[in-house]
Amino acid sequence: MSLLPVEDALDRLLSRAKPVVETETVLLAYADGRILGEDVTARLTQPPFNSSAMDGYALRAEDAPQLGSVMTVIGTASAGHAFDGKVGKGEAVRIFTGAPVPEGADTILIQEDADLLDNNQIRSTFEVVRDRHIRPKGQDFMEGEVVLQKDRLLSFADVTVAAGMNHAELRVYRKPLVAILATGDELVQPGSVPKSDQIIASNTFGVAAIARNAGAEVLDLGIISDDKELIGKAIERAITAKADVLVTLGGASVGDHDLVQASLKAKGMELDFWRIAMRPGKPLMVGAIDTMQVLGLPGNPVASLVCSLLFLEPLVQKLARTSSRRREVQAVTETDLKANDHRQDYVRATLAIRDDGTLVAKSFDKQDSSMMKTLANSHALIVRPPNAPPLKAGDPCPIILLRI
Repeated sequence: MSLLPVEDALDRLLSRAKPVVETETVLLAYADGRILGEDVTARLTQPPFNSSAMDGYALRAEDAPQLGSVMTVIGTASAGHAFDGKVGKGEAVRIFTGAPVPEGADTILIQEDADLLDNNQIRSTFEVVRDRHIRPKGQDFMEGEVVLQKDRLLSFADVTVAAGMNHAELRVYRKPLVAILATGDELVQPGSVPKSDQIIASNTFGVAAIARNAGAEVLDLGIISDDKELIGKAIERAITAKADVLVTLGGASVGDHDLVQASLKAKGMELDFWRIAMRPGKPLMVGAIDTMQVLGLPGNPVASLVCSLLFLEPLVQKLARTSSRRREVQAVTETDLKANDHRQDYVRATLAIRDDGTLVAKSFDKQDSSMMKTLANSHALIVRPPNAPPLKAGDPCPIILLRI
């Protein structure tokens, strides 16, 4: 089987992906970052009455046609404590921000623009204009108004207005479920004491983080030894859990000890493709078991994570209805880069910013796909297309941001 170009592989993966349609109800406190599954309508009017926007005095504008007009204060209105009465000719009510404007009053004279006199009287020291500093009833929203629309990504401002509309819960789309299966006799969990022929399993944590940040829930199926029956049972767990995506880590090629692909086929997987024209990450596998997408990632940590950024993240984003992160930007290379071969290369690099805002990418000398520390210290991946010519220092180069 020939190597598939990266863009073709991504197009084929995403072409089968269908956004989730099931919804669930979540408490408002947990709705931030979720996608609305239905329109949200105001259950009340806000503000529910004409309210004062300032501390001052509620009065009739016609009673203060000029500076020096005098009114008699007949009571007080504060938030939660309305004035029980009517403002008549030559009268005013001491009012505080958020309080209902008393009947009869049509403007607010702020306290800085009024002199206090004896006998509960005030005198205006500033022009009085009708409707000034009054928030009219329904200025924000009216009962029955659709304020938040279906398919909206909820922000901190959205959950605030939802609370103001008297919603304690919201209906949102469920998060897609990504099951992650690591395989290999050589792998042990972090915190263990590995034997001389074992290594610590690390890939699951980075892949899970990428999936969660893209909008998924994660089901960790654990580390399964190189046993076809045990691998098959783990695959069945993913099927039973109704996972939208099954991610396998390692064991996807055709070596004597690489049993994942065979186990998946035994459970009904239709293999779409494997082996991508990219570095790192050539042994990427894509298939499906019924509606569950299967993504087989390479075992090398860097290859696994690069493939997750390029394939798993956009897949989850489509399933979850979240917006794609814009990782691809332009930079210039700090050093010369040699010509590339037939595979698209993703070169780990640090970034600096010039005074003019130009991003400058400096590649690491060593790019082995097992070197996790280099990836952790990288800010970006320099993209070297297939058969790209050499670049001189200062030449433009496309990059993929790792930290956004």
